[in-house]
Amino acid sequence: MLAAGAAATLLALQDANAAERVRVRGTIESLSGDTLAVKSRDGKDVTVMLKSGWTVTGVVKASVADIKPGDFIGAASQPTDSGINGAIEVVIFPAAMKGTGEGDRPWDSQPNSSMTNATVANAVSSVNGPTLTLTYKGGERKISIPDGTPIVTLTSASKDDLKAGAGVFITGEASDDGMVSADRVAVGLNGTVPPM
Repeated sequence: MLAAGAAATLLALQDANAAERVRVRGTIESLSGDTLAVKSRDGKDVTVMLKSGWTVTGVVKASVADIKPGDFIGAASQPTDSGINGAIEVVIFPAAMKGTGEGDRPWDSQPNSSMTNATVANAVSSVNGPTLTLTYKGGERKISIPDGTPIVTLTSASKDDLKAGAGVFITGEASDDGMVSADRVAVGLNGTVPPM
């Protein structure tokens, strides 16, 4: 159940092909019925209308030591002077989610960033920290993970976890009045801020 729900959540969260979709990153201010009030990272108030049957996925801290060859991860990264992209954040997918959103695409978390959902082919540690070789259908990308890079994984969560002050990441459709409708919420647990 978690794997299917989390897979659907991440597909929706990382869907970069739907032009009308928006990503909401921020902190919960309140939940009233199916209306979620969020203060976005840039300080805007965003109202999210949660669709019938909406679901919640938890986001918890992990570490670079948790990443092993054969794991399937999502890594947002930016180009560096070394020619190897530097990670901005990493999501370690549960095993049942292998293949979710596989590929490399532009991402909007920072300027000139991309999202790579791929299998860890190998991991090498060097003086500058770990570097992963990620493989996906039709390509490969090397990504270094600088110290301090947020690394998370997904877990079960419920409506009860949508508390004021919790960090959220939501993908939904924006209406002309600025309201966002969504059917999935990724919420940080135990003080974790979803880095997606």
